[in-house]
Amino acid sequence: MSEERLSSQSKTWLDKLSTLFSDDPNDRQDLKEILREAAERNVVDTETLSILEGALQVSDMQVRDIMVPRSQMVCIKAEESLKEFLPSIIASAHSRFPVLGEDQDEVLGVLLAKDLIPLILNESLEDFNIKDLLRAAAFVPESKRLNILLKEFRATRNHMAIVADEFGGIAGIVTIEDVLEQIVGEIEDEHDQEDDDSFIKVLDNDVRMVKALTPIDDFNQHFDTKFDDKEFDTIGGIVIQHFGRVPECDEAITINDWRFKVVNGTGRRINLMEVTPVD
Repeated sequence: MSEERLSSQSKTWLDKLSTLFSDDPNDRQDLKEILREAAERNVVDTETLSILEGALQVSDMQVRDIMVPRSQMVCIKAEESLKEFLPSIIASAHSRFPVLGEDQDEVLGVLLAKDLIPLILNESLEDFNIKDLLRAAAFVPESKRLNILLKEFRATRNHMAIVADEFGGIAGIVTIEDVLEQIVGEIEDEHDQEDDDSFIKVLDNDVRMVKALTPIDDFNQHFDTKFDDKEFDTIGGIVIQHFGRVPECDEAITINDWRFKVVNGTGRRINLMEVTPVD
């Protein structure tokens, strides 16, 4: 490669970097283009690129985009005995559980499953009072940005927060794992199940958050649609096909009376979509 061509390429990179750190440093599109060009030159690998793009996107996302809605929460009622709520803890395999008072919008605190182990091992269950084991619950609004939430999780060492709606009721819960998955992709363990509930979250009557990896059969069953699964296995594949390319975040398209808006994705794939019916 000639010195003149090398000089030209170096100048291009310097120009881009100068633009990035000039008077207008908030141009994320320029940053994304630099990162993607770096990946094309093998300066960073595709996984690193995906993580970097995911980290950029969390500041544009809100808690409502990723929360587990109330209908899918596993909660414990304070008046329940250990024998009554222990099966739910075992079946869900979660580590943290909101504990509700008599008012179902009253969160008394959070129970950590590990705090029950000493009681069970010591068989000291006669005087069991769940309120003695509760940790303070953190509350966040639906509109909180994910980058701010992640910072708060790190500062307070909380792993879960209760999501409050505009009326002060419980809208859902959000965990640090939910946030990190928007950056690094799915974090699965031996308890995760690939069922319809894990792919599709109901936010309200007309809004669903759908993972791009949702099998078409599951999507059709949930939405009562008839998308063809002969060419693609996932709903994300169909959306990309209709765009004719990998769409950017916030881009939307209407397919068969359903609007698909990309909420999270990278230059090479989409991860999460907001799906609503078209009137």
